Amino acid sequence: MKIEIIPCLKDNYSYVIIDENNKKTCVIDPSESRPIINFLEKNNLKLNYILNTHHHYDHVGGNSELKKKYKSKVVGFIEDYKRIPEIDNKIKDEEIWKEDNFEAKVMHIPGHTLGHICFYFYKDNNLFTGDTLFSLGCGRIFEGTYEQMFSSLEKIKKLPPKTKIYCGHEYTLQNSKFCIQYDKENQNLIKKIKDINEKLKNNKPTIPSTIEDELKNNIFLRSNNENIKTNLNIGSSSPLITFSKLRDLKDNF
Repeated sequence: MKIEIIPCLKDNYSYVIIDENNKKTCVIDPSESRPIINFLEKNNLKLNYILNTHHHYDHVGGNSELKKKYKSKVVGFIEDYKRIPEIDNKIKDEEIWKEDNFEAKVMHIPGHTLGHICFYFYKDNNLFTGDTLFSLGCGRIFEGTYEQMFSSLEKIKKLPPKTKIYCGHEYTLQNSKFCIQYDKENQNLIKKIKDINEKLKNNKPTIPSTIEDELKNNIFLRSNNENIKTNLNIGSSSPLITFSKLRDLKDNF
């Protein structure tokens, strides 16, 4: 499987996954249709499936036009079917979505929205996290609770370390500025920031990341770290309380 990163809107990423054996394709979170169509036409491809992680417009904005043009099947979470435009296949938590040679485990990860899911293509260790886990960050909590978002991130943390993370936005540089403020002793993070700046200077995406990399550098996955708690001046708080404090601070960063 080949994954093509498609920049959309201001800072969104959509992803076209191509089975190079049969030229079948699926797109993850088409923010808008035109960049997807341009890529498909340039490469003489059709679009077979549209997979949505959640209902926000910048993740489903291309659904209708793409479905109309390619007769694609739209796949989304069963509990959010009323908010996913043009949905055909209503999938459940822990279900294995399997079409042609595509195969992904559906994981319900509420917090950013109540119906948020991610797609784990476990054969290739690729995870599409939408707006739940970013490189060096996590999504704002719009509909869920701190507990839900924390639990969702804990679920993601348990996946294999080499799993690649494909998230919904290019937020990595801004996220790094927040992380270093409260995790300034983290030498891995200092090195990571240099790498981020180098990639962006060369007009390269900072995505994908990996679970392993995020566990070392993403402050929202490190809420049991004593240095971070000290820098936050919150004593021996639980990881959940530490996470909640970090999320509040990031909202106003």
